Amino acid sequence: MSTALGYRTFGSADVQEFFDRPDPAPGPAEVLIRVMAAGVNPIDHLLRSGHVRELNGHLPFPQVLGIEAAGTVLAVGDEVAGLAVGDRVTGFALTGAGTYAETTLLLAESTARIPDALPETWAATIPVAGTTALDVLDQLALPAGASLLVNGIGGGVGTAVAQMARDRGLVVVGTGSAAKRDSATATGAAFVDYTAGDVVARLRALAPDGFDAVVDTAGGDSLRAVAPLAARPDALVSVGDGSVTELGGAPVHRRLDRSGLERVAALMVAGRLDPNVTATYPLARAGEALALVESRHAAGKLVIDTGL
Repeated sequence: MSTALGYRTFGSADVQEFFDRPDPAPGPAEVLIRVMAAGVNPIDHLLRSGHVRELNGHLPFPQVLGIEAAGTVLAVGDEVAGLAVGDRVTGFALTGAGTYAETTLLLAESTARIPDALPETWAATIPVAGTTALDVLDQLALPAGASLLVNGIGGGVGTAVAQMARDRGLVVVGTGSAAKRDSATATGAAFVDYTAGDVVARLRALAPDGFDAVVDTAGGDSLRAVAPLAARPDALVSVGDGSVTELGGAPVHRRLDRSGLERVAALMVAGRLDPNVTATYPLARAGEALALVESRHAAGKLVIDTGL
């Protein structure tokens, strides 16, 4: 038996509860892990709220919160290759299986070994923030010297995009709230506070001809405001708002493969990517971490450290 934080019906934070569940047996293409750390992401509360039922509306309750984790392999399915019991790994959990838990199931094809030098609290940020940033920049394929606007630079994805972009020789400008200025400028990006007046006018002052590409992590009205700043409509990519297609842009094309996880891990080990983990929470306080992310006031990346 292991402890998990989840929900038995869709709803707000008040449907969350801790419960015990048997350790699940891995399917042929799955691995069972002891969770050492789990990343906290906006998708977690969206799944709980029932806002993306195409992903979890068909699954039985209870469902467990969280989709990314790092830990130690306890068992592997019959068809799993390249992973073994005892390996330290990071990857994506089966939807509904969750990662705010002491044990969980990961998809083997979306799981990779963690380099020895990498702590689990960093590795747990790779599947969502790390590989999303990688996929965005690979999709845009900008040459060195190109300009990039990161709309919503202060969160986990935004800071990862900025650092990887800098590593590729891009010139980065980011928007965010005043509280996120320090974490944004630490990436080497120029920063524009979207709470301090006409953000588009101030961006135009920095880049009169617009930007070679725009990466959006905020969505909604903020996305629509900055969309015209992209040099071409197809140079606009959003990581969370599908309505970007109405503006001529595209959602990020996610790959969720082992290779991407390994590439991001290598950047971390080489000192070229810091996941900006600003706080860790024990499993017993996981709800607090998710509430902060849901409030949209979290700077950087929050991680649950199970302490196991």
